[in-house]
Amino acid sequence: MIWRWLIFSSIGLLPVPLPGGATGASVNGAVEITNSHEPAVRRNKDYSGVVLWLEPVDRTEIPRPTAKHVQMVQKDRHFNPHVLAIGVGSTVDFPNRDPYFHNAFSNFSGQVFDIGLYAPGTSRGKLFKDPGIVRVFCNIHPTMSAIIAVLPNDWYVLTESTGKFNIPNVPPGDYQLRTFYERVLPENLRFLEHRITVPANGLTLPLISISETGYIPPPHMNKYGKPYSPVPNDSTYPGAPK
Repeated sequence: MIWRWLIFSSIGLLPVPLPGGATGASVNGAVEITNSHEPAVRRNKDYSGVVLWLEPVDRTEIPRPTAKHVQMVQKDRHFNPHVLAIGVGSTVDFPNRDPYFHNAFSNFSGQVFDIGLYAPGTSRGKLFKDPGIVRVFCNIHPTMSAIIAVLPNDWYVLTESTGKFNIPNVPPGDYQLRTFYERVLPENLRFLEHRITVPANGLTLPLISISETGYIPPPHMNKYGKPYSPVPNDSTYPGAPK
């Protein structure tokens, strides 16, 4: 897991106006994912799903992030999108577009929640008040999982399939660059952290290489802390198709 390039470049980037007359710059770059067992990554070089964000260094006044209202749809026993990046104070709706019940929940440290069992064609939402990485599951379907990255400011981005990213409107200054990717060991994510200085005319980062070496998908229990049924059966829940 390395930073491939050794040269930082800010050529051709212009300051971006910010509220109150301040200016901000763009921080852009790209990631690659190596040593992956995922077919989409290996065959298609799909580098989406990486969250990057900036945390100011030695700055006491940090603007609160923009609160958003977004969706994570449940369809065909999947959460879509699989990864969301939002600011603190945002709300995520979980529409159920399957013909059977769902129950989104999280019992990990990012933010514990349980929106309960709810019927097809309905939706429930959750307000996320604290920053952190929230791992989301369904209490009925053990293969359903998703990630919600709740960030402390607006200086964050989620990579596209090419791996490219752009964080706009960043005030010049010193920042800690942080990264999250679901299939990477925590110690490797810590290794990726770097302190960067953003000039007024912007910054292009070297290629960030992320390795999945050593990652083993962790098992998870249902919301009661017990194993899932070996063979999930949608017909055992109210409103399930006959």
